[in-house]
Amino acid sequence: MIEVSKKCIGCAKCVPVCPFAAINMIDKKATMNEACTLCGACVQVCPVQAITITREEASTRDLSGYKGVWVYVELSEAGDKTHPKKIKQVTFELLSEGRKLADRLGEELCAVLMTDKDHNYEKELGAYGADKVYLVEHDELFEYNTDIFSTVMVSLVTRHKPSVILYGATIQGRDLAPRVASTLYVGLTADCTALSIKDGLLLQSRPAFGGNIMADILAPNSRPQMATVRPNVMKMGEPVHGRAALTVRESAKLDKSLRRVKVLERKIDHGSGAVKIENANVIVSGGRGMKTREKFHQLEELSKLLGGVVGASRAAVDLGFKEKTHQVGQSGTTVSPKLYLSFGISGAVQHIVGMKASDVIVAVNKDPNAPIFNVAKYGIVGDAHEIVPKLIEALKKGK
Repeated sequence: MIEVSKKCIGCAKCVPVCPFAAINMIDKKATMNEACTLCGACVQVCPVQAITITREEASTRDLSGYKGVWVYVELSEAGDKTHPKKIKQVTFELLSEGRKLADRLGEELCAVLMTDKDHNYEKELGAYGADKVYLVEHDELFEYNTDIFSTVMVSLVTRHKPSVILYGATIQGRDLAPRVASTLYVGLTADCTALSIKDGLLLQSRPAFGGNIMADILAPNSRPQMATVRPNVMKMGEPVHGRAALTVRESAKLDKSLRRVKVLERKIDHGSGAVKIENANVIVSGGRGMKTREKFHQLEELSKLLGGVVGASRAAVDLGFKEKTHQVGQSGTTVSPKLYLSFGISGAVQHIVGMKASDVIVAVNKDPNAPIFNVAKYGIVGDAHEIVPKLIEALKKGK
């Protein structure tokens, strides 16, 4: 329920920001009509805090009307008329996983796409399993903005009532999901590494207590059930080209005054600090057992021979062996390469969470009881300082 108190001064600042033209000024007081979706945009701009929204307690709400699994579609930052923005891989990973969840629930899988210009994204989204695409096309959606995107998302949720919403645990997803959750007064489970259905509810699994245990979380009184999922955790399915998704175009009247943050300049660093190990097919990782930064140079040579990149455990990064951008694990980057080589990494839970989805894991460690061997397909008990040079020599001879 939305209310306008006597504090309203009739400034009309709330009128242009309403995405659905739901506010009229009557006798110098803001009045909401039936088009209001309780998105909260007017609450943000009211200078005297005269507008308040009261939402029902979760335990008293009828949740039977909430149906559908939604996936938020994240687009790349860079794009123009010649080279349009691309859908990020994490979206396809979530659609692949969402397809399984939707089938278990017997509900639709829907993608939510917000953009200034549609470039037939629906075809790709349909190929990866989406039954329906909610498309919001507006000039103000040319770049991500918390206020603009959360307002649109909240209004869509209020209107269509999905039971589940999945976001990528990316910079954008980690910003948008909490804002939507707080506005809707629902729960949010961050950085999930596994999802399933239990008794009709979304079972969300994530590391807890520093990664020492895995916590299973249920939200029986929360709708929609919301979670962010790390990139490279869920396996991306094979696209079915030609599979059609129904496009539902949603209108939104967005005003520039909703933007409380203005981007003055944007720079993209293409240097060494922007290494994208999450996209590598081969990763050669080292841990504390490599002992020195100089020893890591051998791993760099090995990775070049294999056409891969170098990764590192948190311990190796903390010791200064490698930069933070190369860190694999819960507090670093989650990866799923075709080949993951591990040298001198014991295999703490925090590290394993970030690389266990790799197709083939080869581990080298002097300790036969190292936890890394529990997830490795091939394990070698030995000294990495002896094995790495021999492996480099063998690869050079082979070439």
